[in-house]
Amino acid sequence: MVNSLNATNQTSMPGPEKNEQSAGRRGHEPSASPVREGSRVIIIGGGPGGYEAATIATRLGAQVTLVERQGLGGAAVLTDVVPSKTLIATAEWLTQTEQAEELGIRVGTDHPVADLGDINARVRRLASAQSRDIRAGLEQQKVRVVDGVGVIDPNISPEGARRVKVANSWEDAQAGKFETTLEAEVLLIATGARPRALPGSEFDGERILNWAQLYDLPEKPEHLIVVGSGVTGAELAGAYQVLGTQVTLVSSRDRVLPNADKDAAELVENVFERRGMIIKGRSRAKAARRSETGVEVELESGEVLKGSHVLIAVGSIPSTKGIGLEEAGVRLTDRGHIEVDRVSRTSAYRIYAAGDCTGVLPLASVAAQQGRIAMWHALGDAVTPLDTALIGSTIFTLPEVATVGMTEEQARESKVDIKAASLPIGRNPRAKMQGISDGFVKIFAEADSGVITGGVVVCERASEQIFPLTLAVTHRMTVDELSSAFTVYPSISGTLSEVARILH
Repeated sequence: MVNSLNATNQTSMPGPEKNEQSAGRRGHEPSASPVREGSRVIIIGGGPGGYEAATIATRLGAQVTLVERQGLGGAAVLTDVVPSKTLIATAEWLTQTEQAEELGIRVGTDHPVADLGDINARVRRLASAQSRDIRAGLEQQKVRVVDGVGVIDPNISPEGARRVKVANSWEDAQAGKFETTLEAEVLLIATGARPRALPGSEFDGERILNWAQLYDLPEKPEHLIVVGSGVTGAELAGAYQVLGTQVTLVSSRDRVLPNADKDAAELVENVFERRGMIIKGRSRAKAARRSETGVEVELESGEVLKGSHVLIAVGSIPSTKGIGLEEAGVRLTDRGHIEVDRVSRTSAYRIYAAGDCTGVLPLASVAAQQGRIAMWHALGDAVTPLDTALIGSTIFTLPEVATVGMTEEQARESKVDIKAASLPIGRNPRAKMQGISDGFVKIFAEADSGVITGGVVVCERASEQIFPLTLAVTHRMTVDELSSAFTVYPSISGTLSEVARILH
């Protein structure tokens, strides 16, 4: 590597096609200038990108130091993914009663009641336990874990090593009070992101909440107003609705989940409304404030919504300020994300980045893979550059929405000739046995070759059903190859094969 990577090799994801020269589509390729075995690696941030990178680096013989200020697992484990999915799993259990009458079960007058205090206590226990397990696993691998805040020193040692100064707290770091200085040949930034607030509507942790503050509530909100109908807003709105809270969802777009498959989004919205949720479409929130009895949310139209609590879910802000990135030569986007290429390199010498701070895709699985790729590349192992077209993801609404590959909208924009087929889950024999009627399977394939380009699965546990389609997209399987594989009868996965046969 040279002192600063060639600017033509850098790009902000998505848009990896701009980076083919530095991290091309040739499959596995080693780092151009590998760091020797036994080299030192510093990782700032202990979320999925950080702790997965640490695991790979130690296996490749590096001496690894991980600096984390919040706790191992980062926001994904402590305040975001693990807590929210645990809450949603609890709500999912309650949805089983929706099919009770159809299955011949008389629930009676005493329906299950959700105790949010107990639910949140369990959520916090599970998150803490997962964080402890991650720390124990890293320490077993001889990763040095340093509790504190890491700030990059802009100076590079004569030997080409990077330096990181560590403070006990964020306040100490900003005041320049550092306890120690670390040095390493490779530096990975995995500092994540934090919830974005509405202008002039600061979070108070009691009534005006972000998604990290929900799990301290001792009691169930009487009426929760959710501002934002993206993934986080839709997931949590749906869960609280099932748990017995009155929910009003404020969406600035014409439908919930505006970036999801249109058919999937419409189905989820219909289920929400059937369960009693009030959806305020094409309504933008202007401000949220405390009232004598709860909260008021003012819309740009002038309408004022009243509730007991409000959840602000309007996106996130990358945690990239105040840690010396720009001083070290790391280029940031206008929104503050770290620009990286497809092997996680930044614009600065021997500095890589992974996770939500890069703005690639806000998924724990993507952060983890970015961290792995960074270490494979930096330490000279074979590496396949990140390809976002192969990423399977799930929106954990009830029912779940799982997707992989190119959508119909993307195909039209790219002028790719594809064909699509779908079937409702309600036709599946196993679904009928379980009383499941909401959902469908949709598969996209190239019109001439039959190669599968993408798919959508909407149903209970769709996150478990998308993997076969992810394999198909990754390995460019045809619809005939997918449909020729045996499926269990009866099973939900049988519908995947049936849809593939339609596309023969």
